[in-house]
Amino acid sequence: MTVLTFPLAEAPEAAEEEAGRRLFAGSVDFLKGVVAMDGLPPADRAEVCFAGRSNVGKSSLINALTGRRTLARTSNTPGRTQEINFFTLGESHYLVDLPGYGYAKAPLPVVERWQRLLKAYLSGRVNLRRAFVLIDSRHGVKPVDEEIMALLDGAAVTFQTVLTKADKVKPKDREKMLAQVRGALARHPAAFPEIVLTSSETGEGLPTLRAIVAALA
Repeated sequence: MTVLTFPLAEAPEAAEEEAGRRLFAGSVDFLKGVVAMDGLPPADRAEVCFAGRSNVGKSSLINALTGRRTLARTSNTPGRTQEINFFTLGESHYLVDLPGYGYAKAPLPVVERWQRLLKAYLSGRVNLRRAFVLIDSRHGVKPVDEEIMALLDGAAVTFQTVLTKADKVKPKDREKMLAQVRGALARHPAAFPEIVLTSSETGEGLPTLRAIVAALA
């Protein structure tokens, strides 16, 4: 029997799903936006971050996970998130929304500043348990996604791929897309060996992702 490389994450057990539900149904609050390393909050709890190229659906996913429609800002303008945004999940986790990368409608010096901050954060945050790299299911892994994955490899930060907008992909196209993503992940030693398929619209995969985050405490 052939073992599939980078399989889709299975649905959590009932107790794991409940732990994830409780975590995200509890207190979730915006803490601060950070534009320099000296503004980071204390590394006093488990931390997960969400990264993705502009318009991948990152803010929509965070809002769907927390059940709060306006917790993370959404915009059709690429690059609107220009700082590292920290949210508290109860007293056990920080949830971190990283600036969107690629195709940002911003001056080059601003983009370069974001990139420097991103590299410094990923390399130096000791309580960062996992990065979630969001990939648009309609497009698969792009070169700009490979760049952030290589950065995570170099920083020795485990990252897990989360496919967004799964409802936008026809079933007949899904396996081809998954094969492309798996091929890309095979080149990255920091890639966690399971993929999470999600849709902010239908709720697909959200209990699984919540359970994963809860288990990283």
